[in-house]
Amino acid sequence: MNDFLVGLIVGLAVAVVLAIVLLSRNASQKKEARKEIEKYKKMLQDRMELESDGIVKLKDEIADLRKQNENLRISLNTMAQKPGRKEIQRLDVYQTAAERLIMNSPGFAPVWQAALKESEEEFKKTFLGLTPYLRKHISTKASDAVLIEDDNS
Repeated sequence: MNDFLVGLIVGLAVAVVLAIVLLSRNASQKKEARKEIEKYKKMLQDRMELESDGIVKLKDEIADLRKQNENLRISLNTMAQKPGRKEIQRLDVYQTAAERLIMNSPGFAPVWQAALKESEEEFKKTFLGLTPYLRKHISTKASDAVLIEDDNS
């Protein structure tokens, strides 16, 4: 029986040593796992803070851009309603139409160029030289008569 007790004590001692070794390994693994979980939590928290700051900045930028867009839209509408803007738009439409006619109609270009040159000369006469002076100082009917005589000469 003595041998049995000695064997039992040795077996229990080995079992206790093995249990202590396994428990210490398990405890160190748990400790490492907790450290890793804390590290991941901290990384996630930092990332969420960065993304939150980025989202706030983007929202502020979007709000500013919306305000600028609205201001530009209002400015554009205001500019479009200023005197002369509709005329400029109409002239642009006429210019596009004339360019299309020049490209699409073979006989139109020379006639158009001649008419354009005549119109430019008439415009220059209206704002330069004797004609504007006469218009300022002589009544409209009288200046028309002078102009007609001036053109005939």
